[in-house]
Amino acid sequence: MPPRPVYAAAKRLIDTTLSSVVLILAGIEMLVVAAIIRRDGGPALYRGARVGKDGRPFKMLKFRTMVVDADKIGGASTADGDPRITRIGATLRRFKLDELPQFLNVLGGSMSIVGPRPQVQSDVALYTEAERGLLSVKPGITDYASIKYRNEGEILAGSSDADQTYNRLIRPGKSALGLHYVRTRSLWVDLKIIGLTALAIVNQDAAVRRLPAVEPIDV
Repeated sequence: MPPRPVYAAAKRLIDTTLSSVVLILAGIEMLVVAAIIRRDGGPALYRGARVGKDGRPFKMLKFRTMVVDADKIGGASTADGDPRITRIGATLRRFKLDELPQFLNVLGGSMSIVGPRPQVQSDVALYTEAERGLLSVKPGITDYASIKYRNEGEILAGSSDADQTYNRLIRPGKSALGLHYVRTRSLWVDLKIIGLTALAIVNQDAAVRRLPAVEPIDV
């Protein structure tokens, strides 16, 4: 079901307003981070190919946290301790600072602040019919699953095949939470998720306790 016009307009207003505020407040810090990354060689930004709303591809921006051409020497899923992660990249990932450039994606309209996390084409190709419902909305910077699986790299740590472990341990619950958001999305739900995301920064357990209870789907 398409979103109501009032909700769509309000959601876009929140997206543009909050993104502008974040980019202004964090502008100097982002320039410093970019300079540190460039000092080690290679570009500061990673432009990752992702699948967006209705299956349209787009380039998702992140601060580069891995060696140049990391996607050519390893899988899409990244565990803590992955040798492709740079020293500064490990710190950026720990505090989620690598995702700050995605507010530019939000301003550009390819992403929203709240929505299912965008995936690479190889992961989308594995979607079940039910999971394809995740593509009916814009992908987001945060959602219920981002809060529950905030420590995704830790879950995957030590796995000999991070992609396989992701599909077994994370994907069923992550997709279930994403589909729950698609079915129940509203302005209140979006604001709730933004609030829970802020709470997760200081107390993830408290944020997770406030998430909706959904059963993992079969994948």
